[in-house]
Amino acid sequence: MDLIKIAEEAFKTESKEQPSFGAGDTVSISYKIKEGNKERIQIFKGVVIQVKGSGSAKTVTVRKMSGNQGVERIFPLNSPFIEKIEVNRYGKVRRKRIYYLRDLTGKKARIKERRM
Repeated sequence: MDLIKIAEEAFKTESKEQPSFGAGDTVSISYKIKEGNKERIQIFKGVVIQVKGSGSAKTVTVRKMSGNQGVERIFPLNSPFIEKIEVNRYGKVRRKRIYYLRDLTGKKARIKERRM
């Protein structure tokens, strides 16, 4: 019994407290980027298209518009490179995976805000 607890402590990874968010929410993810021997933090702000997996394998797909080009990025939430996650807006959507957003542009791509 004691050996199991020791093993759990050894394999327990330090997980940061992250806000709860889902599909349709607008988030800003501060991501640490290493270039050579330099380190900088880049902020990726966009709409959460899906949250996939559970536990340490949980990933989030975030989509933003860069000019008139859509950019999607998949972030593993357990990554040590994620500095912090901020929820900017809570969106009101009926689905967990909002892939239909990829085909919409302009005003059609807007998501209603959820009242908190």
